[in-house]
Amino acid sequence: MHDYLLALIGGGLLGLAVVGYLYVHGRIAGISGLLAQVLNPQTLFKTPALWFVLGIFVVPFFYGIWATPEIELNASPLMMIVAGLLVGFGTRLGSGCTSGHGICGMSRLSKRSMAATGTFMLAGFITVYVIRHITGAF
Repeated sequence: MHDYLLALIGGGLLGLAVVGYLYVHGRIAGISGLLAQVLNPQTLFKTPALWFVLGIFVVPFFYGIWATPEIELNASPLMMIVAGLLVGFGTRLGSGCTSGHGICGMSRLSKRSMAATGTFMLAGFITVYVIRHITGAF
């Protein structure tokens, strides 16, 4: 299957999941907010967020089993942990994550989400430029 077709199907499925979650539960499907509900012992079993977050981990696991070519990770585990912590810090600082702002907020034409998504994108562009062209990594 062509890479662009996979991306198109994935984007469509993300859109359906977000719209479905909003329609059924009346809440935005921002992953950081859902994860906060799952990590809170008071709301863990009182929220459908558990199933949504569980799906985020289960589906890629099964995709990885059948994926060809095999998915390859080039970064060290320490680098991935540092990156994850930085993303978590940025999520708190930006009052939401890329899914909350980029998918849900942008589709609602939220000015705050447009600013946050623009910041995410700019930071990503700068990071790739520095890593590839200045440090020579990858």
